[in-house]
Amino acid sequence: MEDLCLKNILRLLQSAEQIKARLSGDVASVHGISVNEVFLLLHLEQAPLHRLSRVELAKRMHVTASTITRMATPMEKIGLVTRQADARDARLAFVVLTDSGLEKVKEARATFSKQATYVFRDRWTEAELDQLSGLLHRLVADSPGDLT
Repeated sequence: MEDLCLKNILRLLQSAEQIKARLSGDVASVHGISVNEVFLLLHLEQAPLHRLSRVELAKRMHVTASTITRMATPMEKIGLVTRQADARDARLAFVVLTDSGLEKVKEARATFSKQATYVFRDRWTEAELDQLSGLLHRLVADSPGDLT
């Protein structure tokens, strides 16, 4: 079983990298942002009031808070997100999705959807996709910020 678990982990990682590479070209050329930036926007889109602290966003994206700062700064300059200080605690800052960012994430979601169809359409039946979705959900069920 150990070898089978390793084989599946390696296949999942390889699949994820392959899909990410496929998405990267379209997302960058069509939307002018990276796949990771789209993920940041997706997390903000689903958050209450479209805002999360840097620490919470870092947890959801499995990166450090300083990585979130490095990602958010250029996105702030182009108007996709803004920074908002907490009224009660000046040390706490939120990353907030702007209207422009909300529009960008909706456009990027459409691109993701189109590419997802290309990835799966010739290889999987609807029933297989449903089963795969359930199995993958079990892997991420305890992670904060489910993007589905």
